[in-house]
Amino acid sequence: MVRALGVDEKLELLVGAACVEASSAELACSPGPDLTGAVFRAAAGGRRVPLLKVLLSNACQNDCAYCATRASARVRRCTLSPDQLARSFDDMRRSGLVQGLFLSSGLCGDSVRTMDRLLDTVEIVRGRYQFTGYVHLKVMPGATDDQVERAGLIADRISVNLEAPNPARLGRIAPDKDFGALLGLMDRMRALRARIPGFAPAGPTTQFVAGSAGESDRELLACADGLYRGYGLRRAYYSPFRPVPDSPLQDVPPMAPARERRLYQADALLREYGFSADEIPYDDQGDLESGMDPKLAWALRHPERFPVEVNTASRQALVRVPGIGPTGARRLLEARRHATIRDLTQLARLGMRAETCAPFVLLAGRRPPMQMPLPLSG
Repeated sequence: MVRALGVDEKLELLVGAACVEASSAELACSPGPDLTGAVFRAAAGGRRVPLLKVLLSNACQNDCAYCATRASARVRRCTLSPDQLARSFDDMRRSGLVQGLFLSSGLCGDSVRTMDRLLDTVEIVRGRYQFTGYVHLKVMPGATDDQVERAGLIADRISVNLEAPNPARLGRIAPDKDFGALLGLMDRMRALRARIPGFAPAGPTTQFVAGSAGESDRELLACADGLYRGYGLRRAYYSPFRPVPDSPLQDVPPMAPARERRLYQADALLREYGFSADEIPYDDQGDLESGMDPKLAWALRHPERFPVEVNTASRQALVRVPGIGPTGARRLLEARRHATIRDLTQLARLGMRAETCAPFVLLAGRRPPMQMPLPLSG
């Protein structure tokens, strides 16, 4: 006879299941002396706070090939009630272990019922326990318009995970999911944000299980670019694929850390630097160069755009210079109102990587001295 699990034991299992799907760029797991043994830190409102990332249930009717809790996986299933999870979160918050909640769930039976239970949990946290801090809530595929609206009114951030960049790739790893329906859900979120002030103020996000479906970097970044431009997406996360034993993808190699790093660097070019996905440099297979920062690779392929005179160039031109980011460009635009920029030490004092900039800039009409070989990585 299988012994029934207590609330604390269920919580530990459900945090562990949530940990498997966490994106390393979105969340960093660190040990903690709490019931679960794990607390996550995530960006919330421009700062990093400790979050409880947890599933309401690890029971799921979908059989996604990459997932440790897919329908066909032989794992112990458990579910917490909205009351139980809300109370556990409040206990951890009052103990100083967490300052926010990241809540998701397996699709347990009817998607509408699952979404209602997630919403009920957050509403108990907000109402009964008077929590006003950061909440990230996953929106279930199949959620109704009313449920999406409720989610955006009670959570700071809501998300829909696409998992793959197009229908063909998604079909390989998640045959129960409909790519078009997921995009439709994101479009509803976009429309609600445009119509309702304060709706999901931290913005919507999505996640790809990168490296699981044989997709290229070009496919991932083209999808992300379309979401940023057409759906109001705030962030895309590239969760590195790690094979799960006894799963259909157990023999697929894990995604290399270098690939994850380059994807995030290229993604930043889309979000912050004004690049389009078509401008990102790829190799013949549609992948980023693993040994070079994508922005540097772009600059080397476009010598006609350089050198840039830092004293007169527009912000758009400055942020395309290797070694100058959005913050550095802003500081530079302000500094040159008061003085002419004549040497690399002035750029360094403004927070730029001066040696990286050197081959690509003019300083008051002069090329700066090359102090070191051209860098190959950012």
